[in-house]
Amino acid sequence: MKAFIIDRYGKKETGRIADMPAPEMREDDVLVRIHAASVNALDSKIRSGEFKLILPYRLPLILGNDVAGTVVRVGPRVSRFKPGDEVYGRPDQDRIGGFADFIAVREASLALKPANLSMEEAASVPLVALTAWQALVETAKLKKGQKVLIHAGSGGVGTIAIQLAKHLGANVTTTTSTGNVEWVKALGADTVIDYKEQDFAAAPRDYDVVLNSLGGDVLKRSLQVLKPGGQLISISGPPTPEFADQQGLSWPLKQVLRLLSQGIRKRAKRLGLTYTFVFMRADGEQLRKITSLIESGSINPVVDRVFPFDATADALAYLDRGRAKGKVVVKIG
Repeated sequence: MKAFIIDRYGKKETGRIADMPAPEMREDDVLVRIHAASVNALDSKIRSGEFKLILPYRLPLILGNDVAGTVVRVGPRVSRFKPGDEVYGRPDQDRIGGFADFIAVREASLALKPANLSMEEAASVPLVALTAWQALVETAKLKKGQKVLIHAGSGGVGTIAIQLAKHLGANVTTTTSTGNVEWVKALGADTVIDYKEQDFAAAPRDYDVVLNSLGGDVLKRSLQVLKPGGQLISISGPPTPEFADQQGLSWPLKQVLRLLSQGIRKRAKRLGLTYTFVFMRADGEQLRKITSLIESGSINPVVDRVFPFDATADALAYLDRGRAKGKVVVKIG
């Protein structure tokens, strides 16, 4: 099959289209012919080697963390899907490979594609929607009337997180650039902070939750706007000892992550706050709940641009420039 692969880690590695073996099937796997896959910042981080100690992939590696397509075959222990079903999902982190003709995905990580979405729209959803769900519903337990600050509201996670938080009944503030202010308001944001004109950290200290996807300076200053008992949730790091335990990392790596997050954890504790790092995981059951919200119109995916399969490297480069509004998608089949 054709696949987009990297041969080595590094910031100068662009990747290439190559012939690769068809995926091997396990008993609880679903073989999917991929029609579309979306590009995520995670793909760039994996390609550069940022996660090579935490996620030790074998090279050459097929990138791609989101897929939408049609079921070709199912393993003997699969009961939820059959050939011909249109599905979407985020493969398990140790079995990524969305930029390819086919992928084998664990049944528990898939869901039927929302009936009202195209393949390209569906492929844009799983990773960012599961990230938003696991941050706001599972971790924050966001409630009606609470105040949440979502950084980078025009990004892939931000566009979904704004809509999910509004569905949950929260009062939503987001940060974005001047050109996107009205656009994120249309997604449901109650208050928009133009980071080119305003300092978000000057806001009153009355947020219950901050969802961070940006760098260290924004992370530290986010503590300033949380009320006592508030939660700072970061999807961009630094990872915590709890994350190391979840990943089953070696003792030396656990100590490294403990040191990396020690500063922000201590600052949060001093202020009566909590800091949590969320590294999303595949979850078909949560994705089915997200499907219901999409089909009811509570969440609408945002696709910035669709690239052909042979331009996957261009799609990654476009995302890396940081100007995409919503998701960037690669059309495979």
